[in-house]
Amino acid sequence: RLPLYFVVPICISEESILKYEGRGIPIWCWSCHNGAALLKMSAFPKEQDDSTSQMQKAFLDGIYKTISKPPYELLKMDDLSSSLPSLQDIQTAYTRFKQLFLIDNSTDFWATDVKWFSLLESTNWLEIIRRVLKKAIEVAECLEIQHTNVLLIEETATDLCCVISSLVQVMMDSYSRTKSGFQSLIQKEWVIGGHCFLDRCNHLHKSEKEEAPVFLLLLNCVWQLVQQYPPAFEFTETYLTVLSDSLYVPIFSTFFFNSQHQRDTNKSGESLKTQSGPFRFLTVWDWSVQFDPKAQAFLNNPLYAEKPKPDRTQRKTARFKHQRQLSLPLTQTKPSTKRGFFREETDHLIKNILGKRIGKFINSSDEPPNSLREFYDSWHSKPVDYHGLLLPRIDGPEIKVWAQRYLRWIPEAQLHGGGTIATAAKILDLMEEVQSLQVKMDEERSQAVSGDLHSVPMLRNSARLSSLFPFALLQRQSVKPALPTSTWKDLEDEDDLVKRDDEFVDLSGDML
Repeated sequence: RLPLYFVVPICISEESILKYEGRGIPIWCWSCHNGAALLKMSAFPKEQDDSTSQMQKAFLDGIYKTISKPPYELLKMDDLSSSLPSLQDIQTAYTRFKQLFLIDNSTDFWATDVKWFSLLESTNWLEIIRRVLKKAIEVAECLEIQHTNVLLIEETATDLCCVISSLVQVMMDSYSRTKSGFQSLIQKEWVIGGHCFLDRCNHLHKSEKEEAPVFLLLLNCVWQLVQQYPPAFEFTETYLTVLSDSLYVPIFSTFFFNSQHQRDTNKSGESLKTQSGPFRFLTVWDWSVQFDPKAQAFLNNPLYAEKPKPDRTQRKTARFKHQRQLSLPLTQTKPSTKRGFFREETDHLIKNILGKRIGKFINSSDEPPNSLREFYDSWHSKPVDYHGLLLPRIDGPEIKVWAQRYLRWIPEAQLHGGGTIATAAKILDLMEEVQSLQVKMDEERSQAVSGDLHSVPMLRNSARLSSLFPFALLQRQSVKPALPTSTWKDLEDEDDLVKRDDEFVDLSGDML
């Protein structure tokens, strides 16, 4: 499950990685602007043999001693298996949650509506989302405020570790909130990182024991941020919705395999041939496979506040800085002119990746117990910087149901001419009015307005739209939704597709 390339402490040999099958190896994920690093590690299995256990302990101690050189920061170790729900609990909660939306008729809908909130609370799904977001805030506080490295530990480091590390990067790195950045994040942490999509999604319908909606949990958490801070994201909730749908479309290889190795092995197999030639794997990121250009416009956020570009005169005099934190950690000391960039950052990674021995990893007792709450309240008391740190609101009713994804097929739940789509349309009208006034005054176009405000022309008359647009039907004679609901649009006539029920694709056979 290990990726082809990954960053580890220099003291770890390839023989050790092969011997322990990647377990006990801290792998670097991302670094904050202050140099604090986020890492993940798969835990050693509990051994009954004392000699094996002692050998594993000696191996870990050797790693910690090699790079335990003050005055570099301590590393906080966080065992996610003890602080977050298990995969079984997540699967159980999501199964109960899905049942709320399996409604056959209006009678069932109104019967459920009477006790909706109690039923929703009993599923525990929103509480799991809240706990995951809170854990991401804790990690962000360690990196941003305490300048402390964080090591996330899990049995395989490919499930909840992926969720937390991805959320932290979305919250702290504005590049991860762009379409290209979010795609790179998913590829790095999930696809190449070894998340078991085949087992967790149960694509082959072989066993339900390994099934768990881990990736959907991430998308639900990201959606909370998108709906709380729309100008901070280049993509829309529709982007997240179609991405979650693509998780179960078997023609894409992106979310179909358990690891990069499994994908490459099957890709090079001799059996993957068709009459017209070798079988071609499709990537989910090529949206033209599913949607035409007009439909793809719904994936772009017209309210996105693009990061202002620095003035040319300032760029000539300013010292070069790395704006993206997707490389190795930055050094805190002044760079040497005699050493290369990669060598300098690698040295800092070695010194920062693990600060002290394992017995000293836990937070110091001098740390105030309410520091997290102070950090949370302090951030929310200030104006939001859409290009800086984002902290989700997790109190009370702030955690909401992803209505577009789960209610789009329930006609009774739609608000015609209302909902967030109506709000977005009014905001677009105001933005266009401001823009026209600026043009008349011969002023420069506002940097806060990015993209083409006319990219989604159907928003011009919000009174005719449903709150679940573009998936819900419009109030007109045409029954065709704005966004196609089938991937197989090239196989038959589009008008026929919208009149048909969703087809069930049987994947119970052996994988090629």
